[in-house]
Amino acid sequence: MSNNKNLVETIQSQFRKDSTQLQVFKLLSDQKWHCRECEGKNIGSNQYAGGGGIQGLERGTRSRPGLVIETKRDYCPTCQQMRLGDRWIGEIKSANSASNIPASLALRILQVYSYTDAIEQRQREKHELVIDHRFPMERWGESEPPHLASMSETEIKKKFQLLKKDSFGNHNLLKSRSCERCIKNGNRGTPFGIQFWYQGGKDWPSIHQRGAEAEEGCIGCGWYNFDLWRNALNQKLAQLVQDD
Repeated sequence: MSNNKNLVETIQSQFRKDSTQLQVFKLLSDQKWHCRECEGKNIGSNQYAGGGGIQGLERGTRSRPGLVIETKRDYCPTCQQMRLGDRWIGEIKSANSASNIPASLALRILQVYSYTDAIEQRQREKHELVIDHRFPMERWGESEPPHLASMSETEIKKKFQLLKKDSFGNHNLLKSRSCERCIKNGNRGTPFGIQFWYQGGKDWPSIHQRGAEAEEGCIGCGWYNFDLWRNALNQKLAQLVQDD
């Protein structure tokens, strides 16, 4: 019990005092199940389940290890509904945090894509765009190496895409949820319910679940490369029309 208390205190000291992650960690530190709807909303942040909360705690940072957190849908006696809940099991793991993207590189990424999001193909203001790693952090297995500001345009297009984040929707969050489900059940993403993959099929095709080798399993999923996915889907539809 003493060791666990020391671990909790050590982890707790590594957060900013006013951070959402600290509030979420305090909630989960008792290692009991907590309903996202009932208790998560009391944190007062729409980032409770995302990078500012559960996901961020799981990933860790360069200075803080990741946390082993279980998530499942179960009956909540408080709100009397089937809800997603989370429980920290009291263990830590190696961090798989993202490196900060230098401001000069972030600007170049935005310029390479002409400030246009990959899904709706709309030019947007900088604050309405998220620079998304094609290969999801949930599958990295370790922290990302530093980004070089001198990264070429080819490397940028291989590694990143732009997704929207505005008052009408957060496509980066939708992708994260899809990747979480893929890791859990082995079923690859279906953007907006469309069951199409430009390479492979529904089932996760790689023997690797995490690490650099796992990226091959993402190829073919629309969330991984929405431009390729859309072009391949349009070609498929055009071929069907032609065959008719």
